[in-house]
Amino acid sequence: MADEDDTGFTLPRGATGFFRPEDGPLPVTDLRAFRTALYAAARIAGGEVGEVEEQAYPRTFHTASVVTRAGENIVLCHAHHPWVAFARTRRDWYGDEFLPPPPWARIFTDADFVVLGAGRLATPLSAVHTAVLTRDEWRQARLYGVTTLGGVLFNAWA
Repeated sequence: MADEDDTGFTLPRGATGFFRPEDGPLPVTDLRAFRTALYAAARIAGGEVGEVEEQAYPRTFHTASVVTRAGENIVLCHAHHPWVAFARTRRDWYGDEFLPPPPWARIFTDADFVVLGAGRLATPLSAVHTAVLTRDEWRQARLYGVTTLGGVLFNAWA
């Protein structure tokens, strides 16, 4: 279910949310597909969907929650690539505060999203294929002290 193997991760264009006009617009994750999977996941979890907050600049992700008797699960969906992650609290950016996917996360995989687990998101940037990152993206990473894959993907760099 989760993308936890150790074979490396290649960052595609748009992973950081930055783009150069000469490269054209960034891809867009299907928000309707995410919402559909979110509601299906909530049903399987025996809960309901809480607040859904669409991505807004400079954030690179949509934020939602699934609320069950056990509490609230924060679900993050990258705005430009079909990546889903889980966190304990809502934030504007993340570094390594990710949670392992809950059992019902398979619904996102079934809907063609890639569920990224806490281990994968904690991968140091030195172990990630970062050739696509521009000098400006590296500058932002250094400025914000980002050292992990999760910090690059789920950010709010201005």
